[in-house]
Amino acid sequence: MCSVMNHPARRAVAIVIALAASACSNKPPENPQDYVATVAAERARKDEDFKAAANSPVPPNRRTELVPLGYFPIDPDYKTSASLIPSEDETIIEVPTSTGTIRKMRRLGTMEFTLKGQLLKLAAVIEVGARDANRLSVLFTDLTSGSETYPGGRYIDLDRTPSGYYEVDFNRAYFPYCYYSPTYECPYPPAENRLKVPVRAGERFKVKS
Repeated sequence: MCSVMNHPARRAVAIVIALAASACSNKPPENPQDYVATVAAERARKDEDFKAAANSPVPPNRRTELVPLGYFPIDPDYKTSASLIPSEDETIIEVPTSTGTIRKMRRLGTMEFTLKGQLLKLAAVIEVGARDANRLSVLFTDLTSGSETYPGGRYIDLDRTPSGYYEVDFNRAYFPYCYYSPTYECPYPPAENRLKVPVRAGERFKVKS
């Protein structure tokens, strides 16, 4: 890994640039109609996989109940640019899981972004010993957790970028598999990732008709 960011002066400059970028980062897609159609198609494919695939996380006896999955309406304003402010030492944190065990996660840094006019922060993590080091995760809860969405939080997965800039799309936020079946073990979001705002985008409980 390149060691440029370990130099204090250069790292400080990088942080200033990243903060400036995050201040004006709430930028919806250039073509909202195409974007909505793309996300809708992704959701339809996921429903098909969860309904019929052999490796579906949804048990056969719950597929009628849960599939198609529940979602908030697709809102382009919930797709936002973010800058990752790297941790100086990539701290190892311990997070509880849905089965009561502890999972070790490496804290890569803090995602800073503007969402619906508010400057927010979320820690980005990768599991210690993960096979794919090129993927990072943002695990979060918000004011919908427990009422409109899974109380254990939701996930967003991202491909790591060398620039430190990311597109964080809450319309693609999803429930961990332990929501569908207790046979899965899922890490809960770290305490710092409890947003004090409602995020009405992405997966939600199905609305009963």
